[in-house]
Amino acid sequence: MAATTESKLASVPIGTGGTGTRAESDSLGSVDVPAEHYWGAQTQRSLLHFSIGHDHMPKAVYHAYGYVKKAAALVNEAAGRLDSERAGAIVAAADEVIAGQLDSEFPLYVWQTGSGTQSNMNVNEVIANRASQLLGGELGTKKPVHPNDHVNMGQSSNDTFPTAMHIATLFEVRQHMLPRLGRLIDSVWSKAVEWVDVVKIGRTHLQDAVPLTVGQEWSGWATQLCDARGRLETALHAIQELAAGGTAVGTGLNAPEGFGEEIAGKLAELTGLPLKTAQNKFAAQGSLDGMVAVSAGLRGVAVALMKIANDMRWLASGPRAGLHELKLPSNEPGSSIMPGKVNPTQQEAMVMVCLQVIGEDSIVAAAGAQGNFELNAMRPIIINNVLHSARILGDMCEKLREFSVDGTELDNDKVADYVGRSLMLVTALSPHIGYDKASAISHKADDEGSTLREAALSLGVSAADFDRIVDPETLVGDARRDLGLDHAGNGQR
Repeated sequence: MAATTESKLASVPIGTGGTGTRAESDSLGSVDVPAEHYWGAQTQRSLLHFSIGHDHMPKAVYHAYGYVKKAAALVNEAAGRLDSERAGAIVAAADEVIAGQLDSEFPLYVWQTGSGTQSNMNVNEVIANRASQLLGGELGTKKPVHPNDHVNMGQSSNDTFPTAMHIATLFEVRQHMLPRLGRLIDSVWSKAVEWVDVVKIGRTHLQDAVPLTVGQEWSGWATQLCDARGRLETALHAIQELAAGGTAVGTGLNAPEGFGEEIAGKLAELTGLPLKTAQNKFAAQGSLDGMVAVSAGLRGVAVALMKIANDMRWLASGPRAGLHELKLPSNEPGSSIMPGKVNPTQQEAMVMVCLQVIGEDSIVAAAGAQGNFELNAMRPIIINNVLHSARILGDMCEKLREFSVDGTELDNDKVADYVGRSLMLVTALSPHIGYDKASAISHKADDEGSTLREAALSLGVSAADFDRIVDPETLVGDARRDLGLDHAGNGQR
């Protein structure tokens, strides 16, 4: 772009300066739009026909679209299909979209055409009007920059909307959700290491079981989250492939040869994401299987987090009529009527977030199955649910870590008392005296309210044998080895 054009672009601040309405046109005729905005006729029609609820298309989609339009302009300019003056103005306007400076220009709702055409045209109209303004043109005239002929050159809503979906999702999951999940995993693991040698009673079926250490239990949580994270990261590979270049039905009609490869390469350069063109555009546009896989990955994280949150609130129940092995931080009063009550609010919030994610994934799966012939026309609801799930999971991971896990402590007296009174320690005797006699000892102690040791001695087990065999610390295996730690507590999960 020439220096004169750069100077001209830099001198035009954002803002139409208009009041009232102006006339914009599309293939159906003229429409009055608010003069203070950059959008055009198709955006205005969508606002009229689809103002449904309060569910607006996520701004992240538009920011991603800014990258798509910028990349297309640069590729078209490099090939000589778009003059440098128009390309420079489109790039400048797209940069403003990417930076969120034009967020007020994207008012459309999730509930719109299933291809996302109206959102694509919203972007085309805003960038075209802003680019025309940057070049000294008049808003609404489509001169010198046309929303279809220039901003949408070589593109269709059918290939650009899924491309924007993939970019927005990769940014959200990689930059927001995964780092927060990672910090939560680190916090859970640090507790596992801290409590690696603390013996506690295990529980299965919500009933007493044989012992393990607190560290072993927490290591299970950390590993479960690591595994879920790995599955989500694997799913992200499926959305690194882009539909751009397929245009309307996957054939690439009206896009030049090699456009898909070129725009994918430019998008990879601009975003820093590992993007590439989809080898089969018919699959890329007729399905949204990659987005379905990412949603399933988010659901998998939610399933793991719900299990852990529920375990924590069970283990913290009490303080006097529950398990109360864990002491959670007191963040706020828990009751408007019961003084001194404190509740496991972070865990409760996590369970609700996980339920929401699981529900949204069910909708994504159903919507993903709605691909008909060459187009899945359920795209807006899928991207809305996936971005929402990733956002609330990431936020909740951060809150659970900061306001609960980091500050969680053990009630060591409770932990030791449960171990000392456990009947399931009798399991260690079973190989020595037989299952039936060991079972009789357990039932006798339970029926009589005696200790396991007293019941065993009354049924013929010597004190020396009992004390040698029923030693909780020898029944938990090698906890440090299980966590990959040396004797100094160092190691990696």
